Amino acid sequence: MDTPRSHELFEAANRSIPGGVNSPVRAFGRVGGVPLFIARAAGTTLWDADGNAYLDYVGSWGPMLLGHAHHAVEAAVVAAASKGTSFGAPTSGEIELAEKVIDMVPSVELVRFVNSGTEATMSALRVARAATGRDGMLKFRGGYHGHGDAFLVEAGSGAATLGVPDSPGVTAGTARDTRVAEYNDLDDVAGHLRGGDIACVFVEPIAGNMGCVPPAPGFLEGLRALCDETGTILIFDEVMTGFRVAMGGAQERYGVMPDLTTLGKIIGGGLPVGAFGGRADLMRHVAPAGPVYQAGTLSGNPLATAAGIAALGWIQDHPQIYDHLEMLGQRLDRGVERIMAGSDQPLTWNRVGAMASLYFHPGPVTDWPSASSGDNERFARFFHGMLDEGIYLAPSPYEALFFSAAHTEHDIDRTLESMERVLGQVVAEAGA
Repeated sequence: MDTPRSHELFEAANRSIPGGVNSPVRAFGRVGGVPLFIARAAGTTLWDADGNAYLDYVGSWGPMLLGHAHHAVEAAVVAAASKGTSFGAPTSGEIELAEKVIDMVPSVELVRFVNSGTEATMSALRVARAATGRDGMLKFRGGYHGHGDAFLVEAGSGAATLGVPDSPGVTAGTARDTRVAEYNDLDDVAGHLRGGDIACVFVEPIAGNMGCVPPAPGFLEGLRALCDETGTILIFDEVMTGFRVAMGGAQERYGVMPDLTTLGKIIGGGLPVGAFGGRADLMRHVAPAGPVYQAGTLSGNPLATAAGIAALGWIQDHPQIYDHLEMLGQRLDRGVERIMAGSDQPLTWNRVGAMASLYFHPGPVTDWPSASSGDNERFARFFHGMLDEGIYLAPSPYEALFFSAAHTEHDIDRTLESMERVLGQVVAEAGA
């Protein structure tokens, strides 16, 4: 019997799953076509249900810093599974993983494990409100912090990919408690904080849900100062940047310490996991140490903790991977800059560490208005052209490109060669 192909699987999925996918951006809604159904992965390569191989720059949306099916992570998961998959009770692995997170992330003194980045951000917001006695929350236009109600106001990434930046089902009261500022605009932030009713500022220290947008010089430092002045809690959402742009995340890279940090994905080696942590006095508000309730049967799941211990342990033992990642990033920078110099298209390239974005926009791209005003039709043609070349990019102009320690100089050179050919085709098609 033949193995079902991607288009057959998508038809079947639509009969049992809303929209045929379990997370909206997977549906290729912004770029058109049928989503790839992945059969397996190893290192930097994905194979789809049709047997095609792709050089992967999605990396499960960021967590595969070591590449797919890394031997240390795979062995840890197999060993853990042989002892049982869930207990709903404490294990020693939770302690070991917590100690690694605290050791690696500069601002974290205590940490609580959850099951996703969304759970982490929802819980951190609850702690901030309890600690300050304030209801308001400030986020940035285009910033995505999971699908909690409070965050689905002016969200980027998947919400913008569907063209519905605000979700039905979010109450007017919840929306009123969420204030929105422009990323990289400290004056805008200051105006919101003057009222004294904002519990916390939630920020991706490097925005990863409007493509990759780095903080302007002084922006994170300015946020820290404004929060200190107004008694507001500063929360870094490092679900994407944690361990990716430096061992200690963006807070290590930029030397700015938040009060709370949210993490996800990568701390479980790609398994479902998240965490929030920070100052001990704030984290002691969390039950059972304090009155702020947060719970989860699968929190600290033994498979996820085993994978996380292996992944973070490998990073600790091989810190040179960050030199390798930066070398690859600089190779990409040089190649893309050469290609852009020879192209008639308005293009902008942003990169920080092992995450980057190519915008069909003349630039600079510094916030949601600039990130969202690119030529999305040309991006869609570029995406499919790269897919035909065997290069798998995120199927949305609002998602970052991620590369891993498993990528090589040859992979980068192959990608650049494909990029140059495809951009030439996009120009030719636009002029036809």
